[in-house]
Amino acid sequence: MSENAAPVSPAPDASHFSTAELLAALRALPYREAAFLLTRLTQGRSLEQSAAFYGISPESFSVHFLRAALGVTRAASLPCRPPENDAEEDVWARALTGALEQDTVGVPPALTETLALCRRMRALGQEVTGALQAAEREEENSPTRRREDLMRRLAVMALLGLTAWLYCNRPMEEPPKRSIPPPSHQR
Repeated sequence: MSENAAPVSPAPDASHFSTAELLAALRALPYREAAFLLTRLTQGRSLEQSAAFYGISPESFSVHFLRAALGVTRAASLPCRPPENDAEEDVWARALTGALEQDTVGVPPALTETLALCRRMRALGQEVTGALQAAEREEENSPTRRREDLMRRLAVMALLGLTAWLYCNRPMEEPPKRSIPPPSHQR
């Protein structure tokens, strides 16, 4: 290393992630992706149970799970790359599912960090679930959340008031005047 080169820190080790680091990575994901990971890893459901919970096939769940796992790997700043095509995605999904079921099954090199992160999340499942619930409670009780709820209620009340005002002040239409035919003179 030369004098002017900045020190390079090694990539974080997924097998040593703390609950807080996992929580931060999960919260960076869209809700649905995080839900797939939580269902499978922290709740301890099997592939079949998880797929049945979402009403999809196990193969489809495996693909969604792979995408979510790659997303959390990126959110955790670990090296990963997306699959190059649908065939590779299917192979990776099966490999990740198999490796989570049996520790002896290998995965492609591109999935090693993702697998390590998934195993760590499964090992800290109860702690991650508890931390997520605590974070949700904290967010619900935050002043920002209360202010947003108050603003929503005021907006709804304003819309209801405006609707009532418009209803009460609508122009009254007069019923159409019926023309009365002139009396006919019979001869």
